[in-house]
Amino acid sequence: MEKKLNTVGKPSGLTSGWLALFIILFVILADQILKIWVKTNFFLGEDVPVFSWFHLKFIENNGMAFGMELWNKLVLTFGRIIAVGCFIWFIIKVKNSFELRKGFIVCLALITAGAAGNIFDCVFYGVIFNNPMPPETAIIFPPDGGYSTWFEGRVVDMLYFPLFDFIWPSWIPGVGGEPYEFFAYIFNIADSAICIGVILLILFYSKDANIAFKNVFEKKSFC
Repeated sequence: MEKKLNTVGKPSGLTSGWLALFIILFVILADQILKIWVKTNFFLGEDVPVFSWFHLKFIENNGMAFGMELWNKLVLTFGRIIAVGCFIWFIIKVKNSFELRKGFIVCLALITAGAAGNIFDCVFYGVIFNNPMPPETAIIFPPDGGYSTWFEGRVVDMLYFPLFDFIWPSWIPGVGGEPYEFFAYIFNIADSAICIGVILLILFYSKDANIAFKNVFEKKSFC
C-alpha cells in the first residue's frame, strides 16, 4: 500500500527534527528528575540495593562520564556547552535529508541530550544545592546559599551495576590476591544516553554519518 505523503512530498508521521527534539527533552528531563531526587533523598555515598546486580549509589564527580577527570572543570563545562551547540547545529542541518535513516538522528539526539544533561549539574548545582555532611541530605535552594559558584557544580551519579566480583589468583603478577569488581563504574542517565548513542552510531549508522558529514561540509542542500 502506498504511503500517504504530506505537502512537501515526505512520508507522513513524526519528522526527524521533532523526533530529535522529543528525545533530547525526554532524556534531559528524566536525567534531571532522577538526579534531583537522589540529591535530595540520599546522603553522599548512600548505597541502596534495588536488585543484587543493580544499586542506586549516590556519588558526585567533577569530571567526565563514569567519574573520569581529565581536564580543568571550567574547560570541561564550556567544552560540553560548545559540543552541544555543535550537535544541535548538525542535527538542524541534516534532519531533512532523505538519505539518512531516522536511527542516525536518534543517535545524534541521544549524544546531544547526554552532554546537555551533565551541563545542568556543572552550571547550576553548585548554586542551588548545599553540601551537608552524611547522613544529612542536600537541600535545594538553601537559605545560606550553595556549596560552590556558577559553572563549578559537581555531576550527580547513581546507577551502579555490581554484576560480579572475585579475587585475582595469587600467582598473577601485579594483581594477585587483589579484589576485582566487574563494571565498578557509577553513572547517570545522561552518561547512558551518550554511550548508547555512540555505540549504535558505530555499529549501525557509520555509513549515515559519512553521508551526513559529506553533505554538510560540501554544503549540499537537503531541500
